[in-house]
Amino acid sequence: MRQYLATCLFISSAVLAQTYDPSVFAAMKWKSIGPLRGGRSITSAGSTARPLEYYFGAVGGGLWKTVDGGQTWKPVTDGQINSSSVGAVAVSESNPDVVYIGMGETELRGNIMQGDGVYKSTDAGKTWKHAGLADTQAISRIRIHPTNPDIVYVSALGHPYGPNEDRGVFRSKDGGKTWKRILFKSNHAGAVDLCLDPNHSDVLFAAIWDVYRTPWSLSSGGPDSGFYKSTDGGDTWREITRNPGLPTGIIGKIGVAVSAADSNRVYAIVEAEDGGIFVSDDAGANCKKISEDRKIRQRAFYYSRIYADPKDRDTVYALNTAFFKSTDGAKTFKPIKAPHGDHHDLWIAANDPKRMINSNDGGANVSFNGGETWTQQGFPTAQLYHVAITKDVPYHVCGAQQDNTTLCVPSDDGRYLRNPMAPAGSWLYAVGGGESGYIAPHPKDPNLFYAGSQGALLTKYDRRSGHTRDIQVYPLFFSGMPASALKERWQWTFPIVFSPLDANVLYTSSQHLWRTTNDGQSWQQISPDLTRGDPKTLGDSGGPITKDQNGPEIYGTIFTIAPSLHDANTIWTGSDDGLVYLTQDGGKNWQNITPKELGDFNRISFIEASPHNAATAYLAAKRYQLDDRRPYLFKTSDYGKSWKKIVNGIPANDYVHAIREDIERPGLLYAGTEHGIYVSFDDGADWQSLRLNLPDTQVPDIVVEKNDLVIATHGRSFYILPDIGVLRQDKPETATEAAHLFTPRDAMRSVNQANIDYFLKQASDKVVIDILDDKGQVIRTFTGVPADDKKKEGADAASDDEEFGPPRARPPTRPAGLKRFTWDLRYPGAKTFEGMILWGARAESGPIAVPGDYGVRLTANGVTQTAKFRVVMDPRLTDVSQADLVEQFRLASQVRDKVSEADDMVIQIRELKTKL
Repeated sequence: MRQYLATCLFISSAVLAQTYDPSVFAAMKWKSIGPLRGGRSITSAGSTARPLEYYFGAVGGGLWKTVDGGQTWKPVTDGQINSSSVGAVAVSESNPDVVYIGMGETELRGNIMQGDGVYKSTDAGKTWKHAGLADTQAISRIRIHPTNPDIVYVSALGHPYGPNEDRGVFRSKDGGKTWKRILFKSNHAGAVDLCLDPNHSDVLFAAIWDVYRTPWSLSSGGPDSGFYKSTDGGDTWREITRNPGLPTGIIGKIGVAVSAADSNRVYAIVEAEDGGIFVSDDAGANCKKISEDRKIRQRAFYYSRIYADPKDRDTVYALNTAFFKSTDGAKTFKPIKAPHGDHHDLWIAANDPKRMINSNDGGANVSFNGGETWTQQGFPTAQLYHVAITKDVPYHVCGAQQDNTTLCVPSDDGRYLRNPMAPAGSWLYAVGGGESGYIAPHPKDPNLFYAGSQGALLTKYDRRSGHTRDIQVYPLFFSGMPASALKERWQWTFPIVFSPLDANVLYTSSQHLWRTTNDGQSWQQISPDLTRGDPKTLGDSGGPITKDQNGPEIYGTIFTIAPSLHDANTIWTGSDDGLVYLTQDGGKNWQNITPKELGDFNRISFIEASPHNAATAYLAAKRYQLDDRRPYLFKTSDYGKSWKKIVNGIPANDYVHAIREDIERPGLLYAGTEHGIYVSFDDGADWQSLRLNLPDTQVPDIVVEKNDLVIATHGRSFYILPDIGVLRQDKPETATEAAHLFTPRDAMRSVNQANIDYFLKQASDKVVIDILDDKGQVIRTFTGVPADDKKKEGADAASDDEEFGPPRARPPTRPAGLKRFTWDLRYPGAKTFEGMILWGARAESGPIAVPGDYGVRLTANGVTQTAKFRVVMDPRLTDVSQADLVEQFRLASQVRDKVSEADDMVIQIRELKTKL
């Protein structure tokens, strides 16, 4: 009996241990679809020696580089760094191939992303290696010694949401191999600015900031804030916070600059009750307040940056909502027009003060004439909060971009819209709402959009007329008010969700759940307060010096809504302060079903009501704003009576923003995290990375389209993983098969391609793909080319460049792994001859297949498999019938055959000539 039991346990364990080999789907590729519209940047730098070379750090998007003065940009850290927000970048003056970046945000807005220390490149950004200080989380500045690139200084703010020791100023004398902390005040105050005297490299100024954030508040300033100076390269420091002329009360954030034109001229912008811009003409020994202009020092925690011109000691720049310049020693400032607002960093060439790069909430811009003109921001670093898709064909992808507008872009980059020559990203359009909100496209009418933004803004937008109507639930003026003073508490990014069962029902939420059935003309409250509403979380924010209550700190709100796909009366909600509720009677009664393991104030960022089971739901939660970066994912199969934690396989520091279940395969789950995306094939029992070619970036939202996976990123715009049939059909044994053919998705005829995916356990000597008609007869046969026939493949690719022409069908490939073969939906073309020129068409492009049933047969590694698929009509072609396309096919076949006859005659004539 014992032996039998042991055998059963062994077999059971073996079954449970079945895993999905990632090599099966490793070759899948994410596709960036834009928008090509820059997102926030808080750091940038250029090269003194190379006037066309610049870098900027994207918040959530890695490091970008230009070598043509900002005309074009490329990401240079993708796949090489393990965090996405670049807080500091520095280029060595003595060797411009040496570049350092520091990770993590120090402009402490409500939804910052933490970093993992310092990275270094010694080949001008081509390759990167981690260089330490991993637990600093937020690095504000990197300064490199002007003649020795191995001497590097780092100012680290440290953990934004909790105390830690790795903060202050650090120095390396061996190029980042080892670090020594040379300035430290306390475990809750870090270095926010650092400046080297350009003329005396041993002289440094540092600013220490006593600051912390919680999910509901910011505290900027305290007894440990201060201003420090070193004259021996950082070996020793002297506090100068209370030097004559500087503020006497509590100090907050400080920015500092030393003039290269006169080292005695020091500028400081100081957050204090009697703060402003202070100037010293004796290297900081004595200071004088020159300006207390509020437009220069508003929202001090987010700005407080100042920069000295390298040639003129009286020219100074201050960054805030606008870009300000003074030519009279900071007495007066005038704004300089820039492509975007909210400015965070400035680099000025030491040998040419008219050459500069500026970082702002729209990315970065280069100027060669002192700011008179700037380069533009056409790079895909948008910070998006959510993603939604429309019923358009092809579907459009919509979201709200931080510090910009709502937007929608076609999922195909506009290739199959009216103008095939339109550049990618040119089909962007706004749909009401604002920078931070949800977008809910109407489930039946693709021209109607419901969109929100901070301050309870909720609009209805009609794409046909361009008309926007305000339909917000409750009028609210929130700026400057704590949450406790608001009748209705509206989150910075409050949910807007249609009922999946009734297109006339739309939900939104404050601390209450609201419903409209008449397009927002009136709203009905259908719940009590479904949050904790803890008074300690509803108070003022920003102090003790400067209050900052601009929306993100409004707390105690319903953060996610999930109506059931099976029962119109069942609705799940989750709050930002950690409560989960369920109603099964349309809002008359509510049950608190919060998982016990969740802990207090764990933001319920996402609830997914299962599309397959009414009693099943999944939730994602995050406590990173309480200095807890662990992932929290739970599943219930009994309407919340019990919950199971499902995080196995997700790293301990990769917290989760969103979870979705596949709409076709039950238990196939997708989780968007701080560093990318994961997939589970077994209902959350195990997770593995689905990053593939996706850069490290936050994924706050996911949508499963019919056949695609669509994600929003908070730093790299939208991405699509097209044709996810491989994931839906994958099984543990797939990786053990010599060859496996996946069933293709339906192919829309106007798109001119059918994707056929297959997996080879090992390379095959020969791969044959037969396209079959509905009777099983072979239409076309494609055979894999030898591995050494690269030259022919390259020649074919180079010739496939005809204007408006469909892509040619390439031969199938034979190496091991997942492969994709694309059939161009064409039958065999006309016979051709060498040197043939045919204007306006390709002779080898045969008639396009008519809608109907087709098949594909794969032969590889001694295995033959067959799958069926359909070619379907384009639903937009309402004036075209099946009979029309059959007739078109018949005519095209006749034309092809006549061309073949003519070409065959040419071939025969040539053969006769050779015989004469």
